[in-house]
Amino acid sequence: MYRILNKRELNPTVTMMDIYAPLVAKKAQAGQFIILRVDDDGERIPLTVAGYNREKGTVKIIFQIVGGTTMRLNQKNEGEFIADFVGPLGCATKTEGLKKVCIVGGGVGCAIALPVAQKLYEQGAEVHSVIGFRNKDLLILENEFKACSSKLTVMTDDGSYGKQGVVTLPLKETIESGERYDEVIAIGPLIMMKFVVATTRPYNIPTTVSMNPIMIDGTGMCGGCRLTVGGKTKFACVDGPDFNGFEVDFDEAMARSSMYADFEKRERDAFCNLFKKEAN
Repeated sequence: MYRILNKRELNPTVTMMDIYAPLVAKKAQAGQFIILRVDDDGERIPLTVAGYNREKGTVKIIFQIVGGTTMRLNQKNEGEFIADFVGPLGCATKTEGLKKVCIVGGGVGCAIALPVAQKLYEQGAEVHSVIGFRNKDLLILENEFKACSSKLTVMTDDGSYGKQGVVTLPLKETIESGERYDEVIAIGPLIMMKFVVATTRPYNIPTTVSMNPIMIDGTGMCGGCRLTVGGKTKFACVDGPDFNGFEVDFDEAMARSSMYADFEKRERDAFCNLFKKEAN
């Protein structure tokens, strides 16, 4: 069992937790993920390692409340336990040798992008960050990005905070102004990453994207997380989650990601109905 040492609401739909998992914390790296089960009867869900403290033996997770399992997880409080917490899984983000990097994060994907930005900053790289949200109420981790970025641009779709527009607007403006990046690292919704790649491709700027497809076992055996990269089948859990954005078939990935939307809604509704009955 894994104890929840800290819990904090980042916005109405996103929660951060610090989990006591010393063996995972000992080996975790930016870009990797864990798979957890809330209880013995729960489903397995992957969550990116959003941070870690090796001395304290803790691993930070940040999750969006979108389905039955994340709703159950969010009902847990400090001092309570999670049944299973397995990892670290996947390949760490490659940061060695990078001197100037632009990190592009969208929504809850910023939770994945932050530890990468922090690692680059610690290695002495110049980090420019662009983070985007639908509106001010959904903003997360702004101060954390400020601390590890020499330049930070915050975008909102409706202009309620920062600058109005999508993340590709400042990215393109910066590139066209003469900035040259060793790499652009984009983490967020599939459609966002697709358009980041479309923005960097004409300038031939290496672009890494973090893929988070449907995943079950996390070891490459189930095949649920398969995607097409460079015309070949890859498995995000063992070959990724980072891939060359120029080679990813985003249209296929988006089609696969929507396959279980109705199931997620049914599970969310079922949990809400159960919670209401218990409350009464």
